[in-house]
Amino acid sequence: MASIKLKGDTSGELTIQAPSVAGTNTLNLPASSGTLATTAQASIGMKNRIINGNMTIDQRNAGASLTITANPQYTLDRWYAGVTNASKISVQQSSTAPTGFTKSMLVTSLAATTPGTSELYYMQQSIEGYNVSDLDFGLVTAKTITISFWVRSSLTGAFGAVLLNASSNRSFPFNYTISTADTWTKITQTIIGDTTGTWATDNSVGFQLRFGLGAGATYQGTAGSWGTTNAVTTTGATSVVGTSGATWYVTGVQLEAGTTATDFENLQYGQQLALCQRYYWKWIPITGYNMIGAGYSSSSTYAYIVTTNPIPMRSAPTLASGGSFRLCSNTCNAVTGISIAASGLYTNFLNATTASGMTAGYAQTLGDNNDTAAYIGFSSEL
Repeated sequence: MASIKLKGDTSGELTIQAPSVAGTNTLNLPASSGTLATTAQASIGMKNRIINGNMTIDQRNAGASLTITANPQYTLDRWYAGVTNASKISVQQSSTAPTGFTKSMLVTSLAATTPGTSELYYMQQSIEGYNVSDLDFGLVTAKTITISFWVRSSLTGAFGAVLLNASSNRSFPFNYTISTADTWTKITQTIIGDTTGTWATDNSVGFQLRFGLGAGATYQGTAGSWGTTNAVTTTGATSVVGTSGATWYVTGVQLEAGTTATDFENLQYGQQLALCQRYYWKWIPITGYNMIGAGYSSSSTYAYIVTTNPIPMRSAPTLASGGSFRLCSNTCNAVTGISIAASGLYTNFLNATTASGMTAGYAQTLGDNNDTAAYIGFSSEL
């Protein structure tokens, strides 16, 4: 219930107080002014369009260092590396973080690399169109946005980052400066919404946010304005891959509507994990002999297994697995292969095979064969 609070003093100030889930909203009517001063809590909801901006979720690698050998290659959840040449950088979740954060993403240069004209190195998050549809990019009503993040490097100078559309033909490169080596710096960049170009508003790529680590002239763009270059970094930006052993950290990445960078939106761990699992989730056993799904055998060597996704996925996922598995009914038999027969947003239909030993028509369960390193990953990444 709202209330009117009369202060017991001579200020003449009237406070109208209203309830709020997050705290107290007030309207202050000063005694000596005709203006209305307001104090209100931020609205509840997803203001940050970046997922895992504080780098706390790392389903694939559980904090282990990953040498980038493919292009693209996913690292911490929702973040992937783009590289021209393999084994030039490694990426790892780090406990080095600024005050208010516990994790960051660490990129380390593994060799002194001078990118050729059409070579590139960067870290990126692709943002689903549904999550930025209200920003109206591509329309005359396009909203201004602000990007903020904390960054640290063993190098100093002007570094480059870029906001792009899915086709990479509308880009806004911008510079940010690290003045002191190995020191956390908060960066903010306001970008006027792009009123042209095509910006997806469905479950495909809406925005791309790239942090340049080094690129040739083909992938450099002019800082501070919208253009058509498929940019990875800005012209003349500091190249992280140019120095062997150079380090670059980032955390607290936020993209929000408006002209001001507000405090980072901290979500509960479970909320953030669920947001990541829309794009990727990884089943791993806790102790060994754990079960992922159940079904039936159609022959002595072939079984159909149903698994359930933790939350509806963005699209029908693909599968990758590793380690040792078994199918069990009246007996248990080692699995020789796992693949997807059919996948969906909610459930998946797996094919699991054995060398022999099953009875057609018997119920079967699929689980690890006492192998805590076993895993099955389901991906519907953008």
